[in-house]
Amino acid sequence: MKKFTGRSFLKLLDFTPEELTELLDLAADLKKQKKAGISHRLCEGKSVALVFEKTSTRTRCAFEVAAADLGMHPVYLDPSGSQIGKKESIADTARVLGRMFDGIEYRGFGQEIVEELSAFAGVPVWNGLTNEYHPTQILADFLTIREHFGTLTGKKLVYMGDARYNMGNSLMVGCAKMGMHFVACAPEKYFPNAELVAQCRQIAQQTGAVLEFNTDPVSAVKGAHVIYTDVWVSMGEPDAVWEERIRELSAYRVDAKLMDAAGEQCRFMHCLPAFHDLKTTIGKQIYEKFGIDCMEVTDEVFESDRSIVFDEAENRMHTIKAVMAATLVE
Repeated sequence: MKKFTGRSFLKLLDFTPEELTELLDLAADLKKQKKAGISHRLCEGKSVALVFEKTSTRTRCAFEVAAADLGMHPVYLDPSGSQIGKKESIADTARVLGRMFDGIEYRGFGQEIVEELSAFAGVPVWNGLTNEYHPTQILADFLTIREHFGTLTGKKLVYMGDARYNMGNSLMVGCAKMGMHFVACAPEKYFPNAELVAQCRQIAQQTGAVLEFNTDPVSAVKGAHVIYTDVWVSMGEPDAVWEERIRELSAYRVDAKLMDAAGEQCRFMHCLPAFHDLKTTIGKQIYEKFGIDCMEVTDEVFESDRSIVFDEAENRMHTIKAVMAATLVE
């Protein structure tokens, strides 16, 4: 794994299909070791900074537990605990943290921020989520798909809903890299940007991947191995945005009828959190304002035997562990 030492993990476009497969293989091996109670403190004595401008349950827990399993000390910096880009420039923050830590995770806003951190830190930087990409999530998704279907090549993944941002972008790139069949299903205005689509089509020519863009849910999911969705609206958006997304994307909600249209082989995936019931504050607010008891997925599908969202959530830890180990072990 020496080829990864010292490298940052910023977006899937930076890695070859063979390299991504190696990271998945390492994650699978580390997962087996953890399940068997075998110690794997491969980074004993190192320290990592976890910079969160956007909070997250899964990403924080995955990085902290993975770091501890590898023998490292993680330091969590929440949105109020870092002056990055406010009182201190990104470049200066990177140079300070790079002198104190062996690696830096960043979760926040523009991709340019994590790229600049990597340029100045002098240590590996890992993208925990930006507006444009979410590469650690895709590794977890692909490990989960491999576990359930045995391989990635040729498997059909349909992403339902707004595919213009980090999840739609990263799933499209990942599927292109790994020779999969990717479908973005939504109204045309929610398709990924044309420049990235063109880049992924070039990759697909080399890997045999298929990229498809469809506005009809029933035809899009036919024969799918995975139907994947995400929340329609980011937190903090005004009511007008919620109204627009609910109006335009409700036809793309994943329900039992859509799963049945795909076939018995199909599994449901979601990067979480999901608005599938009224058991959250936000869920109740959505119901009170818009009169719906779920958004992107029904509770029936989310809680069904065909849902593998919690396998997927667990695998965040194993794949993040693989990324840190691969880039830090000399």
